[in-house]
Amino acid sequence: MNTIQLIKKNEGISLHIANGQYRTIISGNQTEGKYAIIEMNVPPGGGPGPHAHKDIEEVFYVSDGKVDFYTENGLHKAKAGDTIRIPLGGAVHAFKNVSDNDAMLICTVYPAGLDEMFAEINALDPSKVKVSGEKFGQQFFPDDYFDKKL
Repeated sequence: MNTIQLIKKNEGISLHIANGQYRTIISGNQTEGKYAIIEMNVPPGGGPGPHAHKDIEEVFYVSDGKVDFYTENGLHKAKAGDTIRIPLGGAVHAFKNVSDNDAMLICTVYPAGLDEMFAEINALDPSKVKVSGEKFGQQFFPDDYFDKKL
């Protein structure tokens, strides 16, 4: 069915991920797996450690706050209004909220899949997160991975 849809700010699926509040605005189930859109409210100092996913492209729009994105080709300091693109291919990346308040990112993933992973991780004991992530094609790297590269 080809119907225009309004998703209000309190709609979607709320999740607690990495000490932050994530909300799946549009899931892969709604797009036949083509993409998903996830709102990420990240607390000060929060964000995921170094990781990669070769089969998923991510586009992060920073709608509020300041976020440092760590990549193999350097540090990118993003602020409200900036966009970061992590292309297909498995580029290792991480990000950290360097604001005094929560940062908000709108993340679009192509194809969908991370939305399903986040939903599964939300219900898991933290000791099982890595296994779940790997099931969805996520690779994890040591926390100091970028220390040698930057």
